[in-house]
Amino acid sequence: MKYIGAHVGVSGGVANAPLNAKAIGARAFALFTGSSARWVSKPISEAEAELFKENCRSNGYTAEVILPHDNFLINLGSPDPSKLTSSRKSFLDEMRRCEQLGLTMLNFHPGSHLNQLEEEACLDRIAESINITLEKTSGVSAVLESTAGQGTNLGHRFEHLARIIDKVEDKDRIGVCVDTCHTYSAGYDLRSEEGYRKTWEEFDNIIGRRFLRALHLNDDKRELGSRIDRHEEIGKGTLGKDFFIRLVNDPRFDDMPIILETPNMDIWKEEIEWLYSQIKNE
Repeated sequence: MKYIGAHVGVSGGVANAPLNAKAIGARAFALFTGSSARWVSKPISEAEAELFKENCRSNGYTAEVILPHDNFLINLGSPDPSKLTSSRKSFLDEMRRCEQLGLTMLNFHPGSHLNQLEEEACLDRIAESINITLEKTSGVSAVLESTAGQGTNLGHRFEHLARIIDKVEDKDRIGVCVDTCHTYSAGYDLRSEEGYRKTWEEFDNIIGRRFLRALHLNDDKRELGSRIDRHEEIGKGTLGKDFFIRLVNDPRFDDMPIILETPNMDIWKEEIEWLYSQIKNE
């Protein structure tokens, strides 16, 4: 079964996230458990955490289809010692918030070398940061997001993600979320039928299908290989409708969260409905 949803808001408290997801017909959802742009977020009260769990239960959401995202300040490969310390502290807090909410995944952008570290050294530092955090937590997997490769961001090549995974000690708590916009902008031709086949074959050969935990489903405003991160509404960008029809009918993406981050939240319900309407055998 396909579990398609969107990155919903948490205004008024994280307990509202499952309610917001239900309102748009989502079978999965993503959320920020705290601020998306601050190192430190307000603690989640036990009452709020219990209400979140209850709202998930009553609306049919299990932890396997919920994909929280960390804040955007975190850079686990930072070349700056102070920023690296702050990033690791904040990432640990994000993981512990997931533990508190009964969640099993935390999605994050791998990191950036800022032209001050070699790529390999930065990738190894990201893995080291993950290992430090996993040792201090339990039950939550670190889920690397594929990037467009804008600026000095790493994670736009499958080889980057594979190197990080190789250096992570607990292979049961590391995974990948493929963002379709990012991946197309990074140079993987998901649009053509042959390119689609080849991309996922490369993923399996370089990273391994066992590590695929989620998808971010976005069209792309830019061309193949642009290395620019600009999401577009489903079917209105350079990936086009045929790509999304192919993907929602691909069984390899069953039973994992498929999350929209398209730019117009007012039509998420319509986009989700359209995507489900294209599934032939569900």
